[in-house]
Amino acid sequence: MRSLSAVGRSAPPIALLNQVTRAAFAVTLLAGILAGPRAANAAEEVNIYSYREPGLIKPLLETFSKETGIKTNVVYATNGLIERLAAEGKNSPADLLLTAESGLLMQAVDAGVTQPVKDETLEKAIPASLRDTDGHWFGLTRRARVVYASKDRVKLDKITYEDLADPKWRNKICIRSGQHAYNIALIASMIAHHGEAYTEKWLTGLKANLARKPSGGDREGVRDVQAGLCDLSVGNTYYMAAMLKNPDQKAWAESVNMIFPNKDDRGTHVNVSGVSLTKNAPNKANAIKLMHFLVSPEAQRLYAEGNGEYPVVPGIPASALVQSWGGLKADPLPLTKIAALRKQASELVDRVQFDQGPNF
Repeated sequence: MRSLSAVGRSAPPIALLNQVTRAAFAVTLLAGILAGPRAANAAEEVNIYSYREPGLIKPLLETFSKETGIKTNVVYATNGLIERLAAEGKNSPADLLLTAESGLLMQAVDAGVTQPVKDETLEKAIPASLRDTDGHWFGLTRRARVVYASKDRVKLDKITYEDLADPKWRNKICIRSGQHAYNIALIASMIAHHGEAYTEKWLTGLKANLARKPSGGDREGVRDVQAGLCDLSVGNTYYMAAMLKNPDQKAWAESVNMIFPNKDDRGTHVNVSGVSLTKNAPNKANAIKLMHFLVSPEAQRLYAEGNGEYPVVPGIPASALVQSWGGLKADPLPLTKIAALRKQASELVDRVQFDQGPNF
């Protein structure tokens, strides 16, 4: 696996991107000439822009290359890849876009940098609720948005998202910014189930129950539960796996129980990591081969275990650790429905001034 380049936290100027792209093609061409006809054959490689971390997808790509002989070249970044694709246009070397969250997949589609894939293998493997109806993106792993509850101070084994607005939790909940993609998706799902008026009232009640202003990430919420600042926090399931692996955060993880909201009714809200085929993919056939590999049983196990996530393909078991958290009853609400309500959810967050925190 080869890294194409590093990317900063924002998209570079278009002129610079064009220079970088031309330089990258020149280097690739020279390498092909020096290495002989096999290396020069573009059909033997696939280029990936990835929002996912190297440590997570590297084992997958190495396995894919070993099994197929197709080389993978990767650009890793936390921001700016969609903007980069748009700026590069037809000159882009990227074949696939990997994201850690469905919101980025929708953003890529809206930016016009993806193309549809009509493929029987992908459509059979991935449930319709976890892929785009037009084939512009496909979910690869699932994570649930759960409640982390203090083992010492909270004695319950079930809760609903609706319960988070109950005044009994006044000054006892920690959460990250309401405008973060994970929370926007959750709020959009509440709008889908209950309508905007109910969700505004619910979000106002949740704001009143916060122990502090929304800040940090999901792990910091668990940290603050362990420290006694709050009794509940809202976070994704895979952060439990991450904290247990980190000696500095293991105590945080061990101080809480994970509760799957709404398990007795519609199910727990889920989001996905996913993949899109880029609009101008120069190695389309190989890109689709990699997409097929990513939904294979082998890759699904590797991918899900690598980040403590749930496989997206039905019938593929989660890791022993993930299974130990209990069964996941997922809300069947299609992610496309959530996508259509994200803007409305974001406007609601601003309307109730959620990120300003509670009025003590």
